[in-house]
Amino acid sequence: MIQRSALTEADVQRVADAAIAEAKKNNWAVSIAICDDGGHLLWMKRLDGAAPISAHIAPQKARTAALGRRESKLYEDVINQGRISFLSAPELQGMLEGGVPIMVDGHCIGAIGVSAVKSHEDAQIAKAGIAAL
Repeated sequence: MIQRSALTEADVQRVADAAIAEAKKNNWAVSIAICDDGGHLLWMKRLDGAAPISAHIAPQKARTAALGRRESKLYEDVINQGRISFLSAPELQGMLEGGVPIMVDGHCIGAIGVSAVKSHEDAQIAKAGIAAL
């Protein structure tokens, strides 16, 4: 039997608080979403000024990272390198940089997705959130 860590409510809040702090430190109006390892939404916030569409994109980036157990940027890179057939992959709708899995002892326990600024800035916010764990 595999034993692994799981996100608690306190963990999710700690990740969220750190991600919000990173976004605000840089004056970036974004949406941030955190999901469990199955891609189920645990927490979501759209900061003041973030585009409404970002509230749809951030959870999908998080879900994609959780289900794939890798950063969503990987899928974007694969598609940009010409493998457009990957767009038909089931269940993955946020194949853009900004979704980062939360890994503990080699196991994905969830993911964070960020949307509304440049893709590498989205990822920076997500990684700052994870670093709080």
